[in-house]
Amino acid sequence: MKFFYLSSVANSEGCHEVHHRDCELIPDSLNRDYLGPFNNGLEAIRKAEKMNPKVSLCEVCCKIISQPIFFKEKNG
Repeated sequence: MKFFYLSSVANSEGCHEVHHRDCELIPDSLNRDYLGPFNNGLEAIRKAEKMNPKVSLCEVCCKIISQPIFFKEKNG
């Protein structure tokens, strides 16, 4: 699990970004609110939306990577 924070300062598009604790772009401690521990940014953004309706994921630390999952058939 990672610890996530919500920036209290809006970005250039007017959204408040969700960052994990180790992000190189995370705002200083006075300009962020703690969201809690989550498995990924998508889980964290659900809580962030309750705090502020205009939120987005940081493009550096919360990249959404989707990959297909393939399962082998079991030979029975």
